[in-house]
Amino acid sequence: MAVYKRTYTTYSGPLTPPRTRFLVLPRYSYERLFQSRFLTGFLVACFFFPLGCVGYLYLVNNLSVFSSMGFPVPDVFKIDSSFFRVFMNFQGGLAYILTALIGPSLIAPDLANNALPTYFSRPFSRTEYVVGKVSVLFILLSIITWVPGVILFFLQVSQAGSGWLSNNWFILRAIILGNLAWILILSLLSVALSAWVKWKVVAGALILGVFGIGAGLAGIINSILSTDYGSMIDISRIMYTIWSDQLNIESQTGLEPFEAWTGFFAVCIVCLLMLERKIRPKEIVR
Repeated sequence: MAVYKRTYTTYSGPLTPPRTRFLVLPRYSYERLFQSRFLTGFLVACFFFPLGCVGYLYLVNNLSVFSSMGFPVPDVFKIDSSFFRVFMNFQGGLAYILTALIGPSLIAPDLANNALPTYFSRPFSRTEYVVGKVSVLFILLSIITWVPGVILFFLQVSQAGSGWLSNNWFILRAIILGNLAWILILSLLSVALSAWVKWKVVAGALILGVFGIGAGLAGIINSILSTDYGSMIDISRIMYTIWSDQLNIESQTGLEPFEAWTGFFAVCIVCLLMLERKIRPKEIVR
């Protein structure tokens, strides 16, 4: 049909609200991700440990039945900051593995297929694109980290009473703030590496290796210079220090909380600069 015979009109259908427009990316990403049975099974397996913690929590709060029968109850059976640090460490490790599985497929395919001009030719900014890609991980990791942690906390409050809450209210802050910090650094790191490496396998290996490389370099710096400041490039130590500080537990990592937060924000800023350099509506090929 000749062009002059076509009738061109503007789109008159429903529009996505600007504030929630970035959620379009997670919606279609989840449809593609959950086609993988392995990924779906792994996500379901991430809830086994929280369910075990629920059983342990119920058992500990009902040990008074055994003590009333004359059986000794060891002091090790108690719900405190150490219990929730173990929970955060375990679920944080699962979140790390899940990030390595999902993160490489977020931005790398768009860059490999030159899809960014298609995104940005629509009313979709670079900020919305990055936030949309980060929210894919942010939502999934929240479901397996701080959300079950908050549920465990309030289950403990319902069992132990208001007295336990008044003495341990800071644990709730640690669960939310500590896990959100972990999710943020994992999400930014994964999308930054995915943007710079167009091969998903290599990007996944880099996500797994960056923690080991950072820990190795930190150990070398600390050994040569006889200092602990090298640990500021070890993301694992940074997060462990932050979690321990929020839970009022001695971390024994050699880092002060201020130093850990400084390293945390430094990593986030580097990731944002990497994204700013790579996420552009055009690409110059030399």
